[in-house]
Amino acid sequence: MPVLEINNLTKRYGPITAVNNLSLSVEKGNIYGFLGPNGSGKTTTLGIVLGILHQDMGTYSWFEGKYGENARPHLGALLETPNFYPYMNAVDNLKLVAHIKKVANPNTDELLELVNLGHRKKSYFRTYSLGMKQRLAIASAMIGDPEILIFDEPTNGLDPQGIAEVRNTILEIAARDKTILMASHILDEVEKVCSHVAIIKNGNLLATGPVGSILSDDLLIEIGAENLDTLQSLLLKHTGIRNIEEKNGYFLLAVDPDLSPIELNKLAFQNGITLTHLVGKQKSLESEFLEITK
Repeated sequence: MPVLEINNLTKRYGPITAVNNLSLSVEKGNIYGFLGPNGSGKTTTLGIVLGILHQDMGTYSWFEGKYGENARPHLGALLETPNFYPYMNAVDNLKLVAHIKKVANPNTDELLELVNLGHRKKSYFRTYSLGMKQRLAIASAMIGDPEILIFDEPTNGLDPQGIAEVRNTILEIAARDKTILMASHILDEVEKVCSHVAIIKNGNLLATGPVGSILSDDLLIEIGAENLDTLQSLLLKHTGIRNIEEKNGYFLLAVDPDLSPIELNKLAFQNGITLTHLVGKQKSLESEFLEITK
């Protein structure tokens, strides 16, 4: 079931088009990553669907209209840098957020354990590291038990340990049958956390779908022979070859992980084809992402 439908969304700031005719669908249970360079329109898109910004054109709907205009209480969001009272501890800060959200009995202890802050729940916010502050902000977004969590660059500025802690927290939340939307400019973060991805650049949607189908570390094989036409006819019959691209004097193949260059060499020999070029290499996720966004 789609929990978010975006149709032809457009947002302009004077001559700048921040979001350009964007359409996509997010299904329940997805960990959906909005991936793109800084300034690509990710935060603007999230701001629009949260009702913080108003679009110039297009529409969006939450939960197939189930809650009408009252979808916001079912969403938890972290869009800006964590901002709490520095002289208050974690429990008191969360209780204040619950008061603002009109949540009567917030399960603060459980939420702090979820984000691995139970041992520091009585510590003042000003004593927290940046990673701890970010995890407290995630806990505050969870108040009221929203169905969907929206995080904008949740690991921005963190050291490797802080990144790992926030990543594990997000995966733990997703395991609780939550849908998560997450904006990031970091490829590795999206690849490790998200189930689905939308790649955005200059407000334009370049690709969307399951992470494995959009960003894949499939094996690549370069293969050549004196008669490329004969070789191509043979390769087209092989079900383990996903894509064939002609380069200068050879073919670049995207193949299933279990298809080895040795097997292709044997196949060519059995069909009377002598190979002049055969190289296997792993596709780089980074190079693929850069190719999509170039």
